[in-house]
Amino acid sequence: MTTEFLGIPESELAAAKALATAREIEQQPRMLVRTHALVAQMHAELAAFIVPVAGNPNARVILTGAGTSAYIGQCLAPLLDRQVAARVDAVPTTDIVGCPRLYLDREQPLLLVSFGRSGNSPESLAAVDLAEKLVKDVRHLVVTCNPKGGLANLDVRQALTIQLPEETHDESFAMTSSFSCMMYATLAAFSADGALDARIGPLANAMARVIAGKRKVLRTLAEQKFERVVYLGSGLFQGLAREATLKLGELTNGAVATCFDSPLGFRHGPKTFVSERTVVFVFVSNDPLTCRYDHDLIDELRRDGRAAHVVEVTARPRAGHLASSIVLEGMEQAPDADLLWPYIAAAQVYAFFASRALGLAPDNPNPQGLVNRVVQGVTLHPLEG
Repeated sequence: MTTEFLGIPESELAAAKALATAREIEQQPRMLVRTHALVAQMHAELAAFIVPVAGNPNARVILTGAGTSAYIGQCLAPLLDRQVAARVDAVPTTDIVGCPRLYLDREQPLLLVSFGRSGNSPESLAAVDLAEKLVKDVRHLVVTCNPKGGLANLDVRQALTIQLPEETHDESFAMTSSFSCMMYATLAAFSADGALDARIGPLANAMARVIAGKRKVLRTLAEQKFERVVYLGSGLFQGLAREATLKLGELTNGAVATCFDSPLGFRHGPKTFVSERTVVFVFVSNDPLTCRYDHDLIDELRRDGRAAHVVEVTARPRAGHLASSIVLEGMEQAPDADLLWPYIAAAQVYAFFASRALGLAPDNPNPQGLVNRVVQGVTLHPLEG
């Protein structure tokens, strides 16, 4: 029996240097279920570590990472800020390292949540070191895919590591299963014991249905070789739109121009980005109010008649719009948080096929080495004063 990933034989993927990316996209539903079980086993330990800071209204939680890892925080921060007493912010390690005193307060208790596929990015390790030096009371929660990485082996005052399944340490240049599983682990770690037990199955199944059931339409779109792609999302989905643009930019080696925003924000100038060779994807909210704003912008773009395609990625399809929608069956009543995973799967699959359509190797789309799987070329300057 021939093994396939994303509908393509393994041998063909290997020859095209696309096997790791395809396999890592397709494995995500299984990895999410394993991540759920792993975090559930740690729940008492995690609660004891997190609650003293997260439960303190005078404290702060910073979700941090670089690139894709930073966007995990941008997706989750608005949600977690509503769940815990402490202030929750997403601040990239690249911002902390460049302007540490702007983000780190000596007298404010801090839980620094660090995301890292490899755990070896220089800014990630530097951000930990700066927090140790500048904050009197700091704890480090590390969410990582690599047990041998620097983040997983910190020598600091207080640290706890969530070590994800080995398979999530993606071999591919672009982060896929590492992104989805680090994001899920963090949501689970900050949720009440058992709060996600009834949600993980539908969530993982929805992601699997997107990967298996929507790949043909996504491949057809990708093979039209659009010159520009826009991702739009409200609330939690604005961070996801940013990750979707990065995934496409990475896998097409910058050959496709990308843009992200919120549907309401897009009118304020960025809408000029749309051309006749542009496809716009909108991650539609399940919130009754928010989705009305999403639909307004979608309908406006279609009336404008300028974009080549405007695609609704939605769990609640509208009559008369099915032909231009990627529909998540069975998620009509899901909270927006649970849509993060199937929505990003659609963007990952599209980016994979866009890379293939351009004749690139998804596992290493930038063979020139201008960008690297683990960032290189960073000079860390000493903290003054």
